[in-house]
Amino acid sequence: MNNEFILRVQCPDKYGIVAQVSSTLNKANLFILDSAHYGDPEKKLFFMRAKLIYSKKRLDLKEFSTFFENECKSLKMEWSIKEASYQPNTAIFVSKLGHCLQDLMYRVDSGILPMNVSCIISNHKDHEKIAKWHDIPFFHVPVTKNNKIKSEKEIRKILKEFDIDLLILARYMQILSDKMCKDFYGKIINIHHSFLPSFKGAKPYHQAYSKGVKILGATAHYVSSELDEGPIIEQSVERVDHSKSPRDLELIGRDLESITLAKAVKYHIERRIFINNSKTVIFN
Repeated sequence: MNNEFILRVQCPDKYGIVAQVSSTLNKANLFILDSAHYGDPEKKLFFMRAKLIYSKKRLDLKEFSTFFENECKSLKMEWSIKEASYQPNTAIFVSKLGHCLQDLMYRVDSGILPMNVSCIISNHKDHEKIAKWHDIPFFHVPVTKNNKIKSEKEIRKILKEFDIDLLILARYMQILSDKMCKDFYGKIINIHHSFLPSFKGAKPYHQAYSKGVKILGATAHYVSSELDEGPIIEQSVERVDHSKSPRDLELIGRDLESITLAKAVKYHIERRIFINNSKTVIFN
């Protein structure tokens, strides 16, 4: 039986929030295993994440929710509680480059990323064999200039069928519609091949090579309707020098992309990320 839970709290900042939340949890026989909180001095917002354990046999989440809401009503909170073992139903999107997909699947299989990969969606058939190997449904949804509305309708149908909670764009080289981005805001994680907003578009490592860069980077972020402008979750860098060819940079970049995306996904699964306007608050 799972008695551990993750509580997330977001509300206007003021004195006494931690004391009131802690006291309420104690009354409900929920004890704090670890917690972190942050008050944004500019936005005057408070964020808190706590891992809890229930001291009795089974917690009635509906009953607790009513109690917690009444006890903390004055704080005007947005809050949620889920079992710590919760694994989101996930759809991984991929195009022709499969390094991020394969890295994610390795981490899922080895227990590093506790998520349920419900399906893999691609605009190419290149990685159907990976889906078959892992016994995961694969959907080939071609995307062209003339069929984008139709393809997105098909994708939405798949997401609904599998009750998807998390969308991972693992080098998926298609732009989602504004409506798609807004409908799933905070649930779509993308990996970008640079420190945003540098080197957008095709052949990013050739662009980096032509500029003689000394640092390569990768950025994982939530997708918003503004292309590559969503809240940043994680970034990684590695120093390079003049001896590196475009191919060398590409291989280094692929490793950075895989590592950075995996970290961002792990933070999301563990419910460590709060979106704070155009930024994120992340409790490590």
